[in-house]
Amino acid sequence: MRRKLRVAAYAVCVRDGQLLLARSPAPDGTPEWVLPGGGMESGEDPYDTVRREVTEETGYRVEVTGLLGADSLRLTLPGRPFGRATPYHALRLVYEGRIAGGELRNEVNGSTDLAAWHDLTAVPALKRVPLIDIALRLWRERPPTGHLEAERPPTGHLEAGHPAAGPEAEAAG
Repeated sequence: MRRKLRVAAYAVCVRDGQLLLARSPAPDGTPEWVLPGGGMESGEDPYDTVRREVTEETGYRVEVTGLLGADSLRLTLPGRPFGRATPYHALRLVYEGRIAGGELRNEVNGSTDLAAWHDLTAVPALKRVPLIDIALRLWRERPPTGHLEAERPPTGHLEAGHPAAGPEAEAAG
């Protein structure tokens, strides 16, 4: 049975009561907000991944100020027509970051199309991926283990192409 593992790194950047987010298309094409970050390249350190991804998606250079924790998400990706479902595991490392330079800009020809600051109080009303809520809990609670008790089931089904699944999920099935 084929299995997929995706390791990714994301940044929680809060400044003056605002959270830095990027916008990405959901599987149905409607935009949803995501944390700046993404998948590790082969041989890359996750510390370098988060710095590279924040720059790619927002234009900012980020100083990593701490590791907030890890989120592990296990899913079953549906098979393509006549294909088998694929077990999929997303390991998402969540860092805290401080903007150290650069200028806010939108990513061109990437996985996101808009970068913006949002008031922390407005985040619950945004169409967003669940990782944002998990990351904000890690940022607020700062559990010494870097692990949160799940508020969602640890397993589930997700369409290939969903940002939480990552690009590797497209090939699954």
